[in-house]
Amino acid sequence: MVSKPRFVDRFMRATGHFRAVFGPADRGDSTTQVVHKHDEAELMSDEQISELEVERDEQGHTWVEDKKHTD
Repeated sequence: MVSKPRFVDRFMRATGHFRAVFGPADRGDSTTQVVHKHDEAELMSDEQISELEVERDEQGHTWVEDKKHTD
């Protein structure tokens, strides 16, 4: 009787196929600075973020609320 492969084995096999097609994951240096392109996508993202406000309570919980939100 042949046992069914575990999920992790199937997942690792699938990622191996992805690596064969797309190549290894790109690992950049985490100490390099982020390059901002100031393109349309970044401008849209900045616009969306500007509508949000970060809230923190005394216990250290953090969440984001819409600035338009009224209590």
